[in-house]
Amino acid sequence: MLDLAARLAQLDRAGLTRRRRRVESAQGAFLIVDGKRYLSFCSNDYLGLANHPALIEAAHAGARTFGVGAGASHLISGHTTAHEELEIALARFVGMGRALHFSTGYMASLGVVAALMGRGDAVFSDALNHASLIDAARLSRADVQVYPHCDVESLEQQLATSRAANKLVLTDAVFSMDGDIAPLPRLLELCERYGAWLLADDAHGFGVLGPQGRGTAAHFGLHSDRLIYVGTLGKAAGVSGAFVAGATALIEWLVQRARTYIFTTATPPMLACALLASLGLIENEEWRRERLRDLVRHLRDRLTGLPQHLLASTTAIQAVIVGDNTAAVNASERLREIGIWVPAIRPPTVPEGTARLRISLSATHTVEHVEQLADALHALGRD
Repeated sequence: MLDLAARLAQLDRAGLTRRRRRVESAQGAFLIVDGKRYLSFCSNDYLGLANHPALIEAAHAGARTFGVGAGASHLISGHTTAHEELEIALARFVGMGRALHFSTGYMASLGVVAALMGRGDAVFSDALNHASLIDAARLSRADVQVYPHCDVESLEQQLATSRAANKLVLTDAVFSMDGDIAPLPRLLELCERYGAWLLADDAHGFGVLGPQGRGTAAHFGLHSDRLIYVGTLGKAAGVSGAFVAGATALIEWLVQRARTYIFTTATPPMLACALLASLGLIENEEWRRERLRDLVRHLRDRLTGLPQHLLASTTAIQAVIVGDNTAAVNASERLREIGIWVPAIRPPTVPEGTARLRISLSATHTVEHVEQLADALHALGRD
């Protein structure tokens, strides 16, 4: 039997113990956590919609119409008109043939990859992909090849030498811990040349990048039946869930074969109602993205000269590399002592030796908030 106590002690000695914090307020620039108020740079609520009155009212209206729970899976009696309207709106929003709503981004990734790939097929995965894509590739039972981060030349060599009839390339569109953007045009060109699908997980790009927040594929102007687009709805959209968009035949196949869609209760319809309201705000309130871009530029300017390495990123995710696990945790705690919450990210979420402070910016932040964070980080750097 596993000695779990010993293994937990080992995690603690390595500086890898994780701890949950009890948040006592709605999402925003400030959070009440364990009774104390913090300026928060933790949340992926990039556009500041998680606490928006329009979403709250839409959820209330949905609950009055549909109740709270869906009661069954989509293929039994859980698929409501709210879910249907949301899928139609999502497909239109990202400019693809059809969309399918999943309970979470993790379930979307697992469902798509396992439905498309199996033994004898080949999956090619970026070295810094999110855990959901890594697990999806493993569970598909396909042959999995990992290519160096955003290394298109290495990927091409792998694709060119693969004898598999069915190929799938997996990549984050915006990498969740580094904040850099995948070279999607070059990846898609390779997939079209070598007869592969490209799955782009746009958890951190949907709502933020592209015209009217239509995502990273729209940012690059990509259109192809080989593109499988996964968007998360619990980050910039401010609610919960995810969707897969692509060619009509692809989505119909997922309805028939994606186990994480078929064998789970549908999400509460009131959340679909809230997401419909969210899409309208994402599409029409460009000022939120403009503010976010301004804050990113301001923070990067202010962190010039910081002793720690600031990774290159033009997105709302800004990573300050500390290196040592314990040092990263200590830095995060030092910031918490002065009322600023920036999480320390450690392995296995990031590679060994790259523990970091992960800063998430939001349209709810102000220049003054960014100034306060930058001053604190420079003070930590001097120490």
